Amino acid sequence: MLLTSIDPFFQEFERQFNRLTQQAFDQSSAVMPMDGLRRDDDVVLRFDLPGIDPDSIEVTVDRGVLSVSAGREEEIGENERLFVRERPMGTFTRRVYLSEHLDSDQIDAGYANGVLTVRIPVLERAKPRKVEIQRGEAGEAKAIRA
Repeated sequence: MLLTSIDPFFQEFERQFNRLTQQAFDQSSAVMPMDGLRRDDDVVLRFDLPGIDPDSIEVTVDRGVLSVSAGREEEIGENERLFVRERPMGTFTRRVYLSEHLDSDQIDAGYANGVLTVRIPVLERAKPRKVEIQRGEAGEAKAIRA
């Protein structure tokens, strides 16, 4: 039996993740792999950025789009010649579309051990809540009258 989640946060991130993976030829996503975690009060995104100078990392939010940019500069000395290049150089950008249920005004980020962690709080109105059950003669919900 297959169980599926109806968590709208998970569905939105899954949709965006699938869209981004379809852009497999976009080098920046290959350079900046990401994990996304949904927790009760927030969403956490972790970006692998090994060998990146923390001063080159920039996280911005504009109209519901989180952009992460980072750069890796050439490290070749005066008396050195490059004979193999497998590490990409330059500036890399990764964009993630944020759900309207997230509080983009309260985003925070930290960088440690080559991993950038971005935490995005869930808006209070979007958090799960318990619905009070009304007790009456027929056990029906009260109708709202305008």
